[in-house]
Amino acid sequence: MTIASSSPPSRLPTGGAAEARSRTGTRQGVSGEDRGDGRLAALFIAPALLGFLVFLLWPTLRGIYLSFTRFNLLTPAEWVGLDNYVRMVNDPIFWDSLWVTVEYVFINIGVQTVAALAIAVLLQRLTRSAMLRGIVLTPYLMSNVVAGLVWLWILDTQLGIGNEIISGLGVARIPFLADETWAIPTIALINVWRHVGYTALLLFAGLQAIPNDMYEAARVDGASEWRMFWRITMPLLRPVLAVVLIMTVIGSFQVFDTVAVTTAGGPANATNVLQYYIYGSAFGRFQFGYASAMSVALLVVLSAITVLQYRLTRAGRTDLG
Repeated sequence: MTIASSSPPSRLPTGGAAEARSRTGTRQGVSGEDRGDGRLAALFIAPALLGFLVFLLWPTLRGIYLSFTRFNLLTPAEWVGLDNYVRMVNDPIFWDSLWVTVEYVFINIGVQTVAALAIAVLLQRLTRSAMLRGIVLTPYLMSNVVAGLVWLWILDTQLGIGNEIISGLGVARIPFLADETWAIPTIALINVWRHVGYTALLLFAGLQAIPNDMYEAARVDGASEWRMFWRITMPLLRPVLAVVLIMTVIGSFQVFDTVAVTTAGGPANATNVLQYYIYGSAFGRFQFGYASAMSVALLVVLSAITVLQYRLTRAGRTDLG
């Protein structure tokens, strides 16, 4: 006698199995697609990564090593430990060059930041013309060497058109690039002229991110343009302004080409900025170890200034939102 089972045979619902197969296939497809995207991303990143390794990371590591050696290109590097750093600390020309560089940085950053901020606000508040934005950026399209040569001719004491105009006004000619008092401020203002348009456009981009509703609400409350600038524009522009300041300070400490084509460090070392002194030590006197030590010191100073600026300005935080 056969006893029939009361429970039906177990089986997977056809719909559930199909859905499971579909999910598995989808996961496999996504994984393959992700791998393909990863390879493509690596392909695009590879040239920049190679350039970073060859032209930035390796020279930096090589320079740090050479800073502990005596090296002149003609003989193998000789390890001397901290001798180059001891020499640097006791070198009056190094400290004078550092002071000249700091003077240049303060003039350049102060004037450039104020001028760029004023231009950016005017571009936002008074005009929407793309042509004016292009005109503002025009000096930045010129190289530092060309800008330096042009202003060298304009400000020449005897033949420069700038001094011709000054003389025509009945004022004595000014030796802008040949006088110890005028040389660094003149070089700083030349670089302000070249870079202020680019800095202004960076700040202008930051201003574009500030909602117009805030200005409209402030106008309804009777706020003046000056009050809106200090209570709305400056607080909300702070993160962008902080990043711009970090970039311009780093760039200012690395000034070289304008000095090289206008004053060559003169007169009487009045414009012998740190980068020019490093260049002269390395390629003029072939003291590559000592020049590397000064470069490492500059790297440390810039890193400390950048971290300090980032924290003091709270560049990573915004008041928007």
